[in-house]
Amino acid sequence: MAASLAQAMGYVGTMAVEFFVSDGELLVNEMAPRPHNSGHYTLDACVTDQFEEQVRALAGLPLGEPTLLSPVAMVNLLGDLWARGEPRWDRALADPRVKLHLYGKKEPRPGRKMGHLTVLAASPGEALEAAQAAKGRLKN
Repeated sequence: MAASLAQAMGYVGTMAVEFFVSDGELLVNEMAPRPHNSGHYTLDACVTDQFEEQVRALAGLPLGEPTLLSPVAMVNLLGDLWARGEPRWDRALADPRVKLHLYGKKEPRPGRKMGHLTVLAASPGEALEAAQAAKGRLKN
């Protein structure tokens, strides 16, 4: 239904809106004309990821199944990790549950999102603990 409504209204793109709830108020943090990076975990943890869903919607195809397959945690990799050279990917990936996603940005800068790690596990807490531990092992 979303794809046909978008087509009927002449839309050729999508808009992601990041919200926060603070003191009972809904606040808009960011709007972006693309899938939002807070949902990148869908690449590893959902039947159909957010990127495929966007393509399906824009092409007027039936939407996929966004069901979460497993508890998951995602941690961002900021440019600060490169301060002492290339991060130790081998250390993070020593845990076979860790998935590494780098965005192909050429210049790491402090605070710049360069990629993320995701971990699927039996519980959200276990996934978060493993993801944070893997990130900690990246430092030189």
